[in-house]
Amino acid sequence: MYPNDYILFLVHFHGDKDYFECHEILEEYWKQVDKANKQSIWVAFILLAVSCYHFRRANYSGALKTIRKSAAIFQRENGNISNYGLNKDQLLMSLAQLEKNIVQKTAFQPLDLPIFDIKLEQLCQNKAAELKIVWKDSAPADSAIINRHLTRDRSAVLKERDEARLIRKQKNKKHLFV
Repeated sequence: MYPNDYILFLVHFHGDKDYFECHEILEEYWKQVDKANKQSIWVAFILLAVSCYHFRRANYSGALKTIRKSAAIFQRENGNISNYGLNKDQLLMSLAQLEKNIVQKTAFQPLDLPIFDIKLEQLCQNKAAELKIVWKDSAPADSAIINRHLTRDRSAVLKERDEARLIRKQKNKKHLFV
């Protein structure tokens, strides 16, 4: 019923609060299922995780930019949010409160997504137990998770970027000779 990557996203979002991992998991999934759609609900979830990552690190500008984009997509997907096991009204209120907290530069508080589907909650709890992650853990994240971007391997991202740049250059050369 729910994609495994979505369940993993929720486990990390509510468990170890590894928002960077949340972003990585759903970005890969989104690229497989809906890459051309920058307004996909998957992008909204990705941007939400990125916003939390930035906010926790006191990058208020990045957090504000990404939560606004995320909220705009969720607003457009308003009728579909319940298909992801979430209460749409509570989610939209939580996003508005998160944006307000970012603007006011309050201390970061982890966000719980309003899961209403008991089956989804159980799937997440089971996956968390399997991964030895405490579901809805209240302990603060350690610095390795908070600063995860500093230790990631970016070689695949850089390679993909270089390949896209090369393709664009080749297209531009073709247009010059037409």
